[in-house]
Amino acid sequence: MLYPQRLGKFTREHADTVAALLCGFLLFLGWFALHLGALGLAFLLLPAAYVIGGYESAREGLTTLFKEKELDVDLLMIVAAIGAASLGLWRREYHLIIDGAILILIFAISGALESYAMQRTERSIRSLMSLTPDTARVLLQGNEKKIPISQLKVGDQIVVKPGELIPTDGIILSGYSTLNQAAITGESLPVEKTVGAEVFAGTLNGYGALQIKVHKPAQSSLIQRVIRLVEQAKTQAPPSQEFIDRFEKGYAKVIVVAGILLATLPPFLWGWDWETTIYRALTFLVVASPCALMAAIMPTLLSGIANGARQGILFKNGAQLEKIGKVRAIAFDKTGTLTTGQLQVFQVITNSKYTSNDVLKSAASVESSSEHPIGKAIVQAASDLNWVSAIQVQAIPGQGIVGIAQEQQIIVGNVIFVQHYVTNLPEELREIVQSWEQEGKTVVWVAQGAEVMGVIAIADEVRVEAAATISRLKKLGVEQIVMLTGDEQQTARSVAKAVGIDRVYAQLLPEDKLNVILRLQQQYQTVAMVGDGINDAPALAQASVGIAMGVSGSDVALETADIVLMADSLEKIAVAMYLGRRSQLIVKQNIVVALSFIMLLLVGNFLGNINLPIGVIGHEGSTVLVTLSGLRLLK
Repeated sequence: MLYPQRLGKFTREHADTVAALLCGFLLFLGWFALHLGALGLAFLLLPAAYVIGGYESAREGLTTLFKEKELDVDLLMIVAAIGAASLGLWRREYHLIIDGAILILIFAISGALESYAMQRTERSIRSLMSLTPDTARVLLQGNEKKIPISQLKVGDQIVVKPGELIPTDGIILSGYSTLNQAAITGESLPVEKTVGAEVFAGTLNGYGALQIKVHKPAQSSLIQRVIRLVEQAKTQAPPSQEFIDRFEKGYAKVIVVAGILLATLPPFLWGWDWETTIYRALTFLVVASPCALMAAIMPTLLSGIANGARQGILFKNGAQLEKIGKVRAIAFDKTGTLTTGQLQVFQVITNSKYTSNDVLKSAASVESSSEHPIGKAIVQAASDLNWVSAIQVQAIPGQGIVGIAQEQQIIVGNVIFVQHYVTNLPEELREIVQSWEQEGKTVVWVAQGAEVMGVIAIADEVRVEAAATISRLKKLGVEQIVMLTGDEQQTARSVAKAVGIDRVYAQLLPEDKLNVILRLQQQYQTVAMVGDGINDAPALAQASVGIAMGVSGSDVALETADIVLMADSLEKIAVAMYLGRRSQLIVKQNIVVALSFIMLLLVGNFLGNINLPIGVIGHEGSTVLVTLSGLRLLK
């Protein structure tokens, strides 16, 4: 029973592909039957190929005709195919039925390919929704009760325990904790929050229990606004798509009207007999069918997509391959994109009596009992050193941690915390710490007893390839490169300076990032956004081209983006731009060739110098030619 269920699910999800495969299979069997002289079998198989392969195009074409009063290429292709088949039956030249089926097959394959580039928005929204729990713990008369998020009201008090997701935006009434807001604001460090601070739905609570008051409806929370922004941005059709739609409808109108005129006027104007007139009109419909024009684009884009995939660049649809070549401005997220997103020990400066290893070992001995990301970074840096875990460890949230290691009291924390235990801070260390803080680094002081051992600088490491990537993009002609981040201004500017970015937007929420993208689009039209977090999703969706980091990126960022860098290699952005520009050039060449063939065939048909088989050969030959031309991008 399981196998039929899976087969049914596959058929439903890939209906266009199944239709194209069946059409091709029946077409082959029909051709083979004609070759063997089995006309009866051929006349069963070929109509089935027409119906299966052309049903969707006929349905869309007729729907557009009757509902929108417009003609499109779908209907034109069906008319041309049926015309070829009718002429084949009339003249008993049954190979023309094959030609009509081939036209339908080509269009069915194109429809199947395009269907895979759709349906991302719904998956993106589902992933966003999973960021918040379905229920919340509400305090009712001193007791906790779980209720659906949708039933929360302004003024409700909810309890969030350590390690849980915040269910909705609110204000802390009691408790103290660190919240990981990276998914929403993009901040690289967990934020310490206590009474009176605002918390956001979808952020992860740390070690402390919190009591929160709901101060706005659940549907107005930050994460819900992110969802609506993604929906809005993804439903806006790009101008290029609108232009293509208008062109197809206009082209179809011209060809259909011209075909009708060619089928009725020549007997009265030039004295043609009706058989010749209809023959020329059907030949006109076949040679004027825009298969070569359609093939001028899709094979090229698919070749570029395949080329990119081999190099770790996933283009989610062909339109984005074209757009990346037109990009004039690029916006980069900071955390997880220009940086690795992982806190690391940047540098250790010591008092003259101690070594760097002494400082790291002492700090790690007490931080090994902490779950704080800074503590984890210190423990990781000291992983190759010999140290023992401290005892009697006490952590003071937001300040530091103390403990006993090898019968010595070890103090690790910020400068105010350490000053409670030591009487003198070395002046030379103060100067170094000041310069570190100006560079946006987090500084940890380490003391043993009443004496300062040294200071440790913690920072989110900049990707080694980031600076080279920014430099190469500038050489490629990108006019504006900016950095967007939820971090504070000082940290943002230090990273931007390290990678060569001059323009920085800091302390941004997701909607702020989207607004920056909108402003850039007003000035530069085609804008790319590179990001990795949930907080980047609206900006990725709004950007002309959204680019996500494949390894470190969140599920929503990957689903919302148009291009995914599978290996997190920033330098691949420049490769993607080259592929995009190359694809544009090949598409333009193919369009010129396709239109030239159509014009030659139309002129030849009008002058009577070609018959239908030659017209079909010219039509199919031009299609094959531009298809092979598009495959050049595979190299």
